[in-house]
Amino acid sequence: MLSIDFIRDNPERVRKALHDKGHEDAGDDLVGQVLTLDEERREKLTNLQDLQHESNEASERIGELMRQNKKDEAQDLIDRSKTLKQRISTLEDEADDAEKRRDAALLRIPNVPHESVPVGHSPDENETLREEGEKPSFDFEPQPHWALAERHDLIAFERGAKVTGAGFPFYLGKGARLQRALVDYFLDLADERGYREMQPPLFANADSARGTGQLPDKEDLMYEIGRDELFPIPTAEVPVTNFFRDEILDEDDLPLKFCAYTPCFRREAGSYGKDVRGLNRLHQFDKVELVRFERPESSYDALEELLADAERPLRQLGLPYRVLLMCTGDMGFTQAKKYDLEVWSAGQERWLEVSSVSNFTSYQARRLNARCRSDPESDTRFVHTLNGSGLALPRVVAALIEQNQQADGTLVLPDALAERTDFKRIGGR
Repeated sequence: MLSIDFIRDNPERVRKALHDKGHEDAGDDLVGQVLTLDEERREKLTNLQDLQHESNEASERIGELMRQNKKDEAQDLIDRSKTLKQRISTLEDEADDAEKRRDAALLRIPNVPHESVPVGHSPDENETLREEGEKPSFDFEPQPHWALAERHDLIAFERGAKVTGAGFPFYLGKGARLQRALVDYFLDLADERGYREMQPPLFANADSARGTGQLPDKEDLMYEIGRDELFPIPTAEVPVTNFFRDEILDEDDLPLKFCAYTPCFRREAGSYGKDVRGLNRLHQFDKVELVRFERPESSYDALEELLADAERPLRQLGLPYRVLLMCTGDMGFTQAKKYDLEVWSAGQERWLEVSSVSNFTSYQARRLNARCRSDPESDTRFVHTLNGSGLALPRVVAALIEQNQQADGTLVLPDALAERTDFKRIGGR
């Protein structure tokens, strides 16, 4: 979340951020509400300090009078002291309540976009920075991945829907081995770039979801285990970023870089139509996540490094892709700056997102209370957190299948994957 000091000093900038991110209806009221609650809290704290000072003076005076054996005079002060303590207790509760209401309102204010982020409110206003690789051309009619997967018995969409529901496919035989090979490949590439591998929990509590910003903004996108008050993770970002919650890091240890493979679970409420067919949008999918903890002054340089790390597997797999700088309205609640990587789907002739690469600055860290300092005697400051998919598997698999289809209907894998699967071709003899 944002610092209350920042909001006090920059109310119009925060209102603009709310408008630019598509929360214009809440902007004026929400910022005003936070500032009003903050003023109420500060006023109560000032009154509380005055009463505590008066109570301390009364206690000292009572002691003096009792030592002088002036019990009647002391009794008046004792009665006054009891009244003060009752008022102090009431004010403490009121100040605490005002703080809780202020902080609840603070959680609803999004991060402020970086100055380099284009202002816009629709995907059409995202900025295409560059395209990499050449789109394939075919001398036959290319098929979409769901037709190819069915033909080669790689993925069972309908049986997954029977067992669980739409968006929960089975991967079979070489389809399952391809998934496993991709996970292994992505983790190895991350390891080469200095990311420490982690196997995190697949469930998170509400504090963890709140820390990374899934709550209170994305409840409708998460599954919930109500009995145990846990959430199946929508991304490894949630547990990995919470790894250092309520801790103080040594700045000499920064940056800290982690990679993690996990299944991800997303309800994706409201997602319907042709754009969700096949692997385009799933409720359960595999992903390798890259997470970084950085010094504040180096986080935007780290963002560019993280982008390059996310691009690397796409380059090595020979998949055409493009890099988008996301506009304010298409960026998300918690990010200050975000890039998307989209791979070309040859069978659908459209771009598919396979990674989002984001700098959250101190927004998540402030919620997590994750700080750093240069030495034990120095002041602490909030770290900056970043993450990016490196990569999400379903649409990578879709693009691989579609791009590498042959005229005879077989699929030919890139050499990097053939080495890990022990097969080069799917289909045929």
